[in-house]
This record gives sequence, C-alpha cells and structure tokens, in this order.
Amino acid sequence: MTPAFTPGFTPSSIAALVIAVSFAAGLNVYATVLTLGLLARAHWVMLPPGLESLGHWWVIGVAGALFAAEFVADKIPGFDLLWNALHTFIRIPVAALMAYHATAQLSPQMQILAAACGGVIALVTHSSKTAVRAAVTPSPEPFSNIALSTGEDIGVVSLTWLATQHPWVAAGIALALLAVAMLAARWLAQWIGRWLRQMRNRPSPAAQA
Repeated sequence: MTPAFTPGFTPSSIAALVIAVSFAAGLNVYATVLTLGLLARAHWVMLPPGLESLGHWWVIGVAGALFAAEFVADKIPGFDLLWNALHTFIRIPVAALMAYHATAQLSPQMQILAAACGGVIALVTHSSKTAVRAAVTPSPEPFSNIALSTGEDIGVVSLTWLATQHPWVAAGIALALLAVAMLAARWLAQWIGRWLRQMRNRPSPAAQA
C-alpha cells in the first residue's frame, strides 16, 4: 500500500526530523518510538529507510508496554524523579541511535555527527525535564505532576507526528522549546543555589538560644 503522506528525504529534511524526534525522545522515548512505529505500520507516513524497523509489530508492542508503564510512573510524585533519573541511560542513547539510523542514506561521518547531535538534544531536553520535575514535585498534588506529565505526553505525540509531516516546522518548535527549557533549567539552578545559600547562612536553633 502506498503511504498517504510521503515526505521527500533530503539531507536537510532528515536533519530537521532528527532534531524534532531527538527532542521528543528526551521527554518520552517510548511515546516517540510508539508514535513513529504506529504511523509507519498504518502506512500514514514513510520513515527514512533506517527507521523502517520501528514499524515492526514487536517494536510497537514493546514500546507500547513501556509507554503504558511510563504513563503511570511519570505521574507519581517522588517516584517520577527516580524514573527520570534511571531513564538518563535510556532516552539519550536511544535518541542517538535513532538519529544514526535516520541518516543511513548519508555518509558514515554524517551519521556519527547526527547521532552526537541527537544525543546532545535529548540530553538537554531530559535534563531540563528532570530539573523542572524536581521543582514541581514538592507542590500540591496530584494536579501539578499529573498535568505536567500529561501535557508532555500530548506534546511528544504531536511533535513526533509533525516531524513526519512538516519536519522543518517541527524542528523550529523543538529548537524554540529547547531554548526555553535551557533558560528554565538555568533559572531553577540559580533559584536552588540561592535557597541552599540561605539555608547554610540561617542561624541554628542552638545559636539563636
């Protein structure tokens, strides 16, 4: 069956897709893989040759099961911090691997560069997400964590779909969100630093007595 939408795979469009997909994977790698796999399996899009394996049923099944687990785990205050910490060793390597295979039509040097860029984008996105979660977790529950996590899930699926249809638009959105995430992470780091300094400088109860 001929895909309903068949994007042209030029080096620039592949690079744009890599940027958007790497950003999405940094937030939720299972939702990213599941979305790409389902779109390819349903013949709604044609993925770059190196990513065609994502449309296999076993890949979709594994990604779906893991996404279901993350959907619940990511919304539990406190446990979501542990979950995100452990996924430092999953989201970043998988994003780099997808970037490498997405550029299979390019030279080996470009594949390595794409993998490095994909990994860095996923790292920054993942780190920013973890920092924001660390700041949000102490707030009243269950609304804040659940709302933030649900918004991320919807955003990841939407951005991944957009990357297959309009890769440059998706890449622009991803880069803009990446800049916002970096600024937010920097602000949080400064805020935490000030809070820690205030705690260190606060007189102890014994000294006040």
